[in-house]
Amino acid sequence: QVQLVESGGGLVQAGGSLRLSCAASGRAFSSYAMGWFRQAPEKEREFVATISKTGGSTYYADSVKGRFTISRDNAKNTVDLQMNSLRSEDTAVYYCAASRSTAPVSLSRLYDYWGQGTQVTVSS
Repeated sequence: QVQLVESGGGLVQAGGSLRLSCAASGRAFSSYAMGWFRQAPEKEREFVATISKTGGSTYYADSVKGRFTISRDNAKNTVDLQMNSLRSEDTAVYYCAASRSTAPVSLSRLYDYWGQGTQVTVSS
């Protein structure tokens, strides 16, 4: 069992930056690939970024590539999402998730645990 708690969301102007953090409790954090997803109002949840168990591999949605960076610290049981050059279309609730997959995964159905989400609002 893994519990995930996101933090760092807020209101930011377009072009600005935010850093989201996800703290994991439970056992064997380093056994899970981790991912970030987001859901905007009246839209389906979508993949943002994922990172392998060791942090050696990452994968991003095309919409955030070059602007967002996912990282993890297995000693601290955290996974972060650095978001730069934010746009109004990045406004959403952002979710952290953990997957037992051995590789980074972009499919939400392959994730086993989810956080409660943190709101990110980008004003134009």
